[in-house]
Amino acid sequence: MGYQQSAAYYDRIYAFKDYRAEVERLTELVGPDLSPDASRLLDVACGTGKHLEHLKTRFSRADGLDLSAELIAIARQRNPELRFHTGDMRSFEVDARFDLITCLFSSIGYMTTVDDLHVAIACMTRHLAPGGVLAIEPWFTPDQWMANTTHADFIDDSELKIARVNTSLVEGRISIVDLHHLIGTPEETVHFLEKHRLGLYTVDEMTAAFRESGLIVRFDPEGITGRGLYVGRLESDV
Repeated sequence: MGYQQSAAYYDRIYAFKDYRAEVERLTELVGPDLSPDASRLLDVACGTGKHLEHLKTRFSRADGLDLSAELIAIARQRNPELRFHTGDMRSFEVDARFDLITCLFSSIGYMTTVDDLHVAIACMTRHLAPGGVLAIEPWFTPDQWMANTTHADFIDDSELKIARVNTSLVEGRISIVDLHHLIGTPEETVHFLEKHRLGLYTVDEMTAAFRESGLIVRFDPEGITGRGLYVGRLESDV
C-alpha cells in the first residue's frame, strides 16, 4: 500500500468528502467523554491534513502523523503552523501526550491481523494523557464487505481527467482493493495500480482491542460518515 503516485490527486479524488461536517459530527460524538480543558490533539493517519484543517481551531496544539511521506508533505503545505510526524501507527513515538487522538477515514483497516490491530490501539493509547480520548473510524465488518462488486470514480476537469476503477475482492478476513488509475493531463496520460489490503473486524473484535489497552469504549454505529465510530476513554487515574 502506498500513495507515491496518487498523492498529488488525492484531494481531487476525495473532493466529495465534507471534512468540516465530519469534524463537527466528530466533536459531537466525543464531547461527552472529552475534558472541557482538552487542548492537545493528534490525528493518526492524517493524510493530506484536511480533517486537521478544521480540528486545529479547537486545540492549542494539533499534530498529524502518517506513514506516507507524500501525503504528509501536502498536509504540511495546508497546515504549515502544525507539527507533523512520519510513522507507523503500530510503533510511532511522539514526545507528548494528547487529550484527543483521532484515526479517521477507516485507516485502522490497514492493520491486517488482530495482533496488529491490538498493537496499533495500544500504541495510540500510550500517547493519551490521563482522561484522554481515542476516536477511531473503522473499516467495514466482515458482514458489510461486498466482495465481487465493481466500482469507479471519474474526474472530468478541463485539464485533468481521472478514471479510477476497481473490483472489490476478499481473501478470508482481508478485503482487497486494487485501484487502477488512468490519469490524463495536458502533458501525458499515465496508468498505475495501487494495491490496498484492509482487515475486516467485527464490533466485538474492535471493542476487545480497546478494552485490552485499558480504555472504556463505546460504539456509535453511524459515526461521522456512516461507518461507525469507536470512542475510548482512558481513566484519569491510569
